[in-house]
Amino acid sequence: MYLKKIILGIVLVGLLVGGFFAYKVYGSFFTPNTNFNNEEAYVYIPSTASFSEVKTMLTPLLEDMASFEIAADQKGYSTNIKGGKYALKKGANNNEIITSLRRDNIPVKLAFNNQETLADLAGRVAVQIEADSTSLLEAFTDEGFLKENNFTTATSLAMYVPNSYEFFWNTNAEQFRARMLKEYKRFWNTSRLEKAKDIGMNPLEVVSLAAIVHKETAKIDERPRVAGVYLNRLRDNMLLQADPTVIYALKLHSGDFDQVIKRVLYKDLELDSPYNTYKYPGVPPGPITMPDITAVDAVLNAEKHGYYYFVVNVERFGYHKFAKSLAQHNRNKVHYIRWINQQNINR
Repeated sequence: MYLKKIILGIVLVGLLVGGFFAYKVYGSFFTPNTNFNNEEAYVYIPSTASFSEVKTMLTPLLEDMASFEIAADQKGYSTNIKGGKYALKKGANNNEIITSLRRDNIPVKLAFNNQETLADLAGRVAVQIEADSTSLLEAFTDEGFLKENNFTTATSLAMYVPNSYEFFWNTNAEQFRARMLKEYKRFWNTSRLEKAKDIGMNPLEVVSLAAIVHKETAKIDERPRVAGVYLNRLRDNMLLQADPTVIYALKLHSGDFDQVIKRVLYKDLELDSPYNTYKYPGVPPGPITMPDITAVDAVLNAEKHGYYYFVVNVERFGYHKFAKSLAQHNRNKVHYIRWINQQNINR
């Protein structure tokens, strides 16, 4: 009888301990454990993050960090951190939180356009994904990569087609670069390649000319006409004489791409640079900016006309007056010169 009481006592203690343990486990896994009012809270976990760093990021968002640690250890998450952007739902329990942190890496929208240099592009991208601007710029300028894919330092900007893309936040520099090469090849489909061939240009030359068109006019409906002017000049072996290329050459020469140059002076036209299209024939050795897709397609679908010149239309700002002869162009130019002098724009 005494032995039975001892055994019964041991069983009862075991049940109590087991029940308490089960209660703790249940609480650790299935009790709501969030501490924010929004429907969702987002965390950005670096690829190299330790569990300690993850806990630091989650501390403001969780009600009970101790229970989260228990659950994370039990589920093996504490030794298998995955980088990325994750959403925590209001009222989620530790089991749901850990499952989300393991498998629900959320893509981010990444966008860029009209960057003038690779350094600008690196800076723009770096604020949107995990890769920093230094690693991105190193990847962009890697000579082995450029040579392998038929780019040069001058033409490398052409590889990045401005648009909006989906990336995982924890994308590194090489992964971003590889995706952009894939997008570049997708952009230059059979139709665009055939159109480039029809105007006697390769894709890199098209992008270089499109960059000039982009700088010359922000009006999308005018870009095919401006492109037609430059294609006419190229066809007749005339210099492009595009002011944006001179501005780029001045910036490149000085190393200061932040300076604002609103007016090209006659002395500027003497600068000896392959980007100075008042001195050197053909398109520049590379794009002077990252042109919009609309500018690229404007070159590929340029308006056919007899214009060889254009100047700012001071009666309809944003647009230009076009001329077929130098005499007509000079008459149009008088109005622009008078206006710009009235504005006291000397540089």
